[in-house]
Formats: sequence, C-alpha cells, structure tokens
Amino acid sequence: MPHQTNSSADSHPSPASLASSKGALYRMIAAMAIFGSVGFAAGRTGLQSFELVFVRCICAVPILGTGWLLSGQFRREAWPVREVLLVLLSGLCLVGNWVFLFRAFEAMPVTVAVSVYYLAPVFVLLLGSLLFRERLKVSSAVSVAVCAAGTALVSGIGSGAPGEVLSGGLLWALLAALLYALVTLLGKGIRRMSPYAVAMLQTAVGVLLLPPLVHFAAFGGLGSSQWLWIALIGAVHTGLVYYLFFGSLRHLPARTISLLAFLDPGIAMLLDMLITGFRPGLLQIVGIVLLFGGMAVPLWDRKDRAAQPSALTE
Repeated sequence: MPHQTNSSADSHPSPASLASSKGALYRMIAAMAIFGSVGFAAGRTGLQSFELVFVRCICAVPILGTGWLLSGQFRREAWPVREVLLVLLSGLCLVGNWVFLFRAFEAMPVTVAVSVYYLAPVFVLLLGSLLFRERLKVSSAVSVAVCAAGTALVSGIGSGAPGEVLSGGLLWALLAALLYALVTLLGKGIRRMSPYAVAMLQTAVGVLLLPPLVHFAAFGGLGSSQWLWIALIGAVHTGLVYYLFFGSLRHLPARTISLLAFLDPGIAMLLDMLITGFRPGLLQIVGIVLLFGGMAVPLWDRKDRAAQPSALTE
C-alpha cells in the first residue's frame, strides 16, 4: 500500500484534526469488528470458496470506486506502470489468499483457521529477511519461535498423522497466510497510487479471472436466508468494511492500526465459541495465547510511523 500521511502525528493537532482522528478510530474499530465475523457469515451462505470470493470482488469494485470518487483522490491519482504491475500481481495473491482462507473455514473451526492465518506477520518477517535482506531483530526471532510453537499446538500437530492435520484445513490456512504476506511485501513497492485505486485493481483481478472457476449453478438452489448472508458478505463484509478501512488509514498511526487488528481474530473466536459452540482444548488455548503473544512482541519494539498497511486482510 502507498505511504500514508499521518495527520494524527502532529505535535499540536488542531481540534478539527483531533475530531477527524477520533472518527477514524471509531471507523477502524467497526471495520475490524466486521472483519472478524466474515468466517461466521461465510458458513451460512451455502457457497464455497471460489463463489464467495467472486461475490466479494464483484461487490468491492463499485463500492471502492465510489469511495475513490467521493474522496477526491481520483483527481490526483498517479498510475506508474511499475506500480500498476505490482498491484495486479498483488491482486493475484489477494484473490488466492481469500480463496484459501475460505477453504480453511470450510475444513476446520474458525478459531483454529484464524489463529493459523494470523501467522501472516511472521511470514512477512521471514520473507522480508530473505528477499530484502532485512535484519531479523532478536524480538522478531523470538516472535517467530513463539508463533511457531503456538501454531503447532492450536492446529493439533503431533496429535495426528501429518496428512490428517494438513487435510483438516491447516494447509489452506498456511497458504492463505503466505499469500497475504506476499501481498504485504509487494505493497512496499506501491507508494504513489492511492489505497482506493490499489484495492479496486486488486479486486478487479478477481472479477476478471475467477468466472471460469466459479460454479454459477450453485447460486440457483439457494434460499432467501442464504442470499441475505451473501448480500451481507458482498456489501458489508467487503464493500462497506473497506470503505471504512481505507477512509481511516491516513488519520491513524501504524501502531494503533496494528493493535486494532487484534480485534478481528478476537471477534472471530468469540463468535465461533458463542454461536457455533466450538470449545478449544487446553493445548489449543495455550497455542492461541502463544500465537497472539508472539505477534504482539514486535509491536513493542517498533516506533510509530506513518501507516503502510498492505491490502485487504480478510
């Protein structure tokens, strides 16, 4: 994603700036909370991963386009060829990320899928150190080790044959996390294009490439309640959420956004336990604590800077 100007970082913010930051905070909280319920909603649509991702993409493009126009960013939009190519490549990764995440939701409890999926920041650290020769700090190395242990516990590695564990959805969740990490790293090279333009192009990739893989007949036998959930995923969990998300970025510091991101999996786990009745075992609870503890370690070692968020997390 492009480098964002952080208006809340001024040493003497004006009342208007403070009000804008407060509104942005509420919008980001709402976005993250809605993000967290997407796994719960997906299970009630009657659709599988390719169909769901196609719905998300086809709804996101016009809604994000409207946000792009209303924000006025289209007037000063830049279209560097190199950045457009990076956006299209990251769009491929994003679409694959969504497909694998929904496949994971189909194969395992949402709590487990989300916990493994949130290894993405760890993959960013590892891939960044390999591809960009970024120095891996001690805190980052500790984070990787703790998260790896947490993943092993929460996914049940060691309690069954490797093939059984992978076929249970772990592989899909890991692939989703890996692709999201690639989206994040590709986003480092996108600095001039606006977040709305980036997200529009990324989701347009899905609109163009997914139709041959979509089983359109699956839409024919759906009931009214399933169509309602589909509409919610398309309009609310994708379009509205990203409108709120991108409209809040420039008003919040990176550390605030990183901390609020923990609302997403927290809401997902809460809904999984309260509504679907999932009850994690003791080792899984320990694994979840290790995972989120490990992911939080680098936050305390990172100075506030202007937000450089990647693309759409869920």
